Amino acid sequence: MWRVPRLLCVYVARKSKLTGPLNRPAAFMSTLLINQPQYAWLKELGLREDNEGVYNGSWGGRGEVITTYCPANNEPIARVRQASMADYEETVKKAREAWRIWADIPAPKRGEVVRQIGDALREKIQVLGSLVSLEMGKILVEGVGEVQEYVDICDYAVGLSRMIGGPILPSERPGHALIEQWNPVGLVGIITAFNFPVAVYGWNNAIAMICGNACLWKGAPTTSLISVAVTKIIAKVLEDNKLPGAICSLTCGGADIGTAMAKDERMNLLSFTGSTRVGKQVALMVQERFGRSLLELGGNNAIIAFEDSDLSLVVPSALFAAVGTAGQRCTTARRLFLHESIHDEVVNRLKKAYAQIRVGNPWDSNVLYGPLHTKQAVSMFLGAVEEAKKEGGTVVYGGKVMDRPGNYVEPTIVTGLDHNASIVHTETFAPILYVFKFKNEDEVFAWNNEVKQGLSSSIFTKDLGRIFRWLGPKGSDCGIVNVNIPTSGAEIGGAFGGEKHTGGGRESGSDAWKQYMRRSTCTINYSKDLPLAQGIKFQ
Repeated sequence: MWRVPRLLCVYVARKSKLTGPLNRPAAFMSTLLINQPQYAWLKELGLREDNEGVYNGSWGGRGEVITTYCPANNEPIARVRQASMADYEETVKKAREAWRIWADIPAPKRGEVVRQIGDALREKIQVLGSLVSLEMGKILVEGVGEVQEYVDICDYAVGLSRMIGGPILPSERPGHALIEQWNPVGLVGIITAFNFPVAVYGWNNAIAMICGNACLWKGAPTTSLISVAVTKIIAKVLEDNKLPGAICSLTCGGADIGTAMAKDERMNLLSFTGSTRVGKQVALMVQERFGRSLLELGGNNAIIAFEDSDLSLVVPSALFAAVGTAGQRCTTARRLFLHESIHDEVVNRLKKAYAQIRVGNPWDSNVLYGPLHTKQAVSMFLGAVEEAKKEGGTVVYGGKVMDRPGNYVEPTIVTGLDHNASIVHTETFAPILYVFKFKNEDEVFAWNNEVKQGLSSSIFTKDLGRIFRWLGPKGSDCGIVNVNIPTSGAEIGGAFGGEKHTGGGRESGSDAWKQYMRRSTCTINYSKDLPLAQGIKFQ
């Protein structure tokens, strides 16, 4: 979904050429945040200075060592040893062996294990949410909320484990039964992004598990500690149930591991969350082997406010959608279309609201706005602002890097651009909101749909006819189509995903479970005759 490099991926977690902790001077080790008293809580998650980034029933790793950094101050947190290709090969084999055991367990029993995973996450929700804030950079309430989302999808999956299945269909032949049978695909590879390092894995993992699949996870290198911490929680549950840990395997790594997963015929489904550019590469590699992929890619999302909209809803919705997670959600609002009669008032209200945003360390409970994830993201922000100016835009709020440690930029509002300006059609993973005037419904619906992505969209209006036109075949072409709420903040009960260059995949609720299973149509003859379909006689 994002232009900040994330997956397969060019990674910005910094590599170390050192081969082990014994080679590191004590002074270097003491600079790690994990060794400072105020961060001692990290050890409650089983983390330490040097962490193994491979899990397949046991912990290990023979690849490069990377250091992950806190976006709020760019200080090193801890180190993770990534997977080598030999580690990857060993892990795939163990995951497939574990699948043979897991697939034989009845779905409701699998649901019980997933329920226990949800409970284990509940017990660690505050400390794990704090790690999300520390390593990813999102504010604490969002970090905790992300873990809650994993808990919620576990609860959802538990109920689903007693409901998955196909229909019994009427057969045209006497003495015959026609059944739709659903079986697990096998091994599900899950490549996730930095911005939702817990929740997106949770969407895939909980549903894939109750469907009877084993999982192999490669998270973003810059959030490797989160991947390790989450896997430790899951591994304990599997161990307590005397199940193979490789059911939920982990291979921390970069482009080599991601590419291997995409090309590996043993990977029965590959779920990829990342940029459209890299997602296209993944799709081609998977399709080359006629494999299955689930893609959650870019989003260039719009909010549309009509003349009859309630501005007391429009302004806070636009604020949250544009500024939440510092503009680093796939569902972040990047375009705001305002009817010409309310444009100036809404922009003025937004500027006042932006000025009141509480900025600070993301783990402070009263902060609403934290840093961008990396220095590279800051550079991309600055580049987009300059390009917007060159194309005729006016920065009416923000546009600069904040004078403080870390990767902080000012939330930014740009007006005066054409709706089809090049920079407007370029997804920049940063808190930049482009604002436009429009005159009528047909015009603005077309503008909403003219970008290549099709993830999330929202209108604000009281007109029922307009609402249903928006939801209909000539309305929004997105996978998420909202009315009088922001573009971001989706619930787990609905299927999450988008159209066009967003990839077409669906995760989380509704019937997204079908992505993780294969379907067979089964005809059973329980008679003593052999009638053929369509009345064919073959005698």
